[in-house]
Order: sequence, then structure tokens, then C-alpha cells
Amino acid sequence: MASLHRARPDELAAIAALVNSAYRGDVSRQGWTTEADYIEGQRTSAESLARDLAATPGGELLVLKDAEGAPPLGSVWLEPVGDGETWYLGMLTIRPDLQDRQLGRTLLAQAEAWAAKAGARRIRMTVIGLRDSLIAWYERRGYAATGETRPFPYDNREVGTALRPDLDFVVLEKAL
Repeated sequence: MASLHRARPDELAAIAALVNSAYRGDVSRQGWTTEADYIEGQRTSAESLARDLAATPGGELLVLKDAEGAPPLGSVWLEPVGDGETWYLGMLTIRPDLQDRQLGRTLLAQAEAWAAKAGARRIRMTVIGLRDSLIAWYERRGYAATGETRPFPYDNREVGTALRPDLDFVVLEKAL
């Protein structure tokens, strides 16, 4: 069974490659959660992951693996926000060729349990508003739209280049 652990510095390059392949990789080989129709370029890099971890007190980059030394199956970002009872969950990623094994459900449930053990009572996330099927997937797992939206960071090339002018994020939340 796949298990979750904190990403080590020597795993950041593999995690960045995984995230980039799932979010923006070769269109013919991507899973159903791709953003390639909306955004091009890298989603992240090992350097930006290391920088974000160093700059985010309590931030966690978690990796899902079948075994020690095996390539990552998935990864997820968690961090406490505000009062510490609310945690942000982002960059949930499963290897595109494995997205039919229900590993996303496993990773999400393990990430929620990880945050709950650290004191979280709620999980919040942002999803590009155009991604109806992904939003529906999260809703089936208990998340609900809060009614809030956030602007897409068009001026931040580190997250890629938007291919359309109407991108924004919807905020989803789940009580744990």
C-alpha cells in the first residue's frame, strides 16, 4: 500500500517533474486533471518548492510512494493558515498514467488526516474556476464552494503563462 511522508530535499526534483507532467505535460499523455488547455509552461520547480518550504512556517510538501526509493506516485502541499484550524491544501498531484487507480482519493484522505492530526478543523483549496470536472471531483469528496474567488496571478511567470484572459480560482472548503 502506498504511504505518505514529508518530502526530503533530494526528492524535490522528482516531485517538480511529477507536478509539471500532471499539470502541463504532453497533452497526449496527460491525465484528466490537466491545465494545459489554460496555462502553458512549468507549474513548479525544485528551486521554487524549496523556497516555498523555507518561507512557509508549518508548510508541508508530502509525497506518496509505494516503497522507499521508488519514484513518487503523487504529492500534495499543506500549510496552516490564519488561526491554525484551517489548512490550505494545494498542488494535489497523481502521476497521469496512474490516475485510474483511485490514488487521488487515497492521497487526499491521507493529506486530510495529516492536517487533522496537526490540529486542522477545515481544509481550504483553490481550483481554477474553469475546471468543472475537477471541482465536481472535490465536491464528491465533501468540499463545497465558499462563494469566494481569487484572481489568477497573470504577472507571475513561475506558475506558467495563461492562455486565456478569464482565469480565476474558486475557493473550496471542507470541515474535517
